[in-house]
Amino acid sequence: MVSLLPKRIVSFLPSATELLYEFGVQEDLYGVTHECRFPHDAKTKPRIINSVINSEKLTSNEIDIMTCQLLNDGKDIFTIDEKNLKKANPDLIISQKTCEVCAAYTNQVNKALQILQTKPILHTMDPHNIQEIIQSVIELGKILHRESKAREITESLERRVQNIKMKHNNEKAKVVTIEWIEPFFTAGHWIPEMIEIAGGINMISKTGEHSRRMDFQEVVEADPDIIIVMPCGFDRKRTISEYNNILKGNEKWNSLKAVKNNQIFAVDADSFFSKPSIRTIGGLEILAKIIQPDEFGNLQVLEESFSQIA
Repeated sequence: MVSLLPKRIVSFLPSATELLYEFGVQEDLYGVTHECRFPHDAKTKPRIINSVINSEKLTSNEIDIMTCQLLNDGKDIFTIDEKNLKKANPDLIISQKTCEVCAAYTNQVNKALQILQTKPILHTMDPHNIQEIIQSVIELGKILHRESKAREITESLERRVQNIKMKHNNEKAKVVTIEWIEPFFTAGHWIPEMIEIAGGINMISKTGEHSRRMDFQEVVEADPDIIIVMPCGFDRKRTISEYNNILKGNEKWNSLKAVKNNQIFAVDADSFFSKPSIRTIGGLEILAKIIQPDEFGNLQVLEESFSQIA
């Protein structure tokens, strides 16, 4: 039985939105989320999902407190624009179940189904490692009848991953990645695997596990050579600002070996690390340049994608 080609798509997931543009089906995209900012044209699409938290105006600690309060009270972090959803009238909704804090989750999907008279196809993306991210391209390609394009995309991604794997040297640095500064969170899901592929020894977190709150003592005991700061949803400039406001003057923090050796890096987490998108392969290349600069000094990445924190 041949499935019908979806012609009216709504994305509840920024990484799915990016992939829809990569597949060239953006004309069939009738609704996105407040976080769908790439490519630039995605900002022009009607918003179906909005956040009740204005992260641009709050500190890391304030965002964490508000998020925890909403979850503890059983309230939603995300809201649905009912008018825009009805107008979109999708025959396909793409959602996720990786993290209820990072993007629209089960509650929003259920509400959308209650609002819509004609029930759409639901496709859930839930990758937790690099291979699953690449596999998600194949799965969506089948739904969109774009199998050939999916193979083209995945083959390119796999070549880039192999290019990183083939150039390792024998000296491996111990690396800690921090997904939130106040309070400290580990970077989980696909990040630990990315560190290992890029030639580092990942400390504290494990591939596939959810990000979690961690104590500063865990960082001390890990004794990392390199610390990479990647707060979820923040770009490089916002990350550096948060670092300077929260950690730069912290005496205990400044006693760490990585800090003393100026091996602290800020990355554009929003673009390359926070989402299970095909741009995480660009994140892998960024990590390779940070962790093994001698091997990957000539590898080209976007200029604003990372920087060393002085």
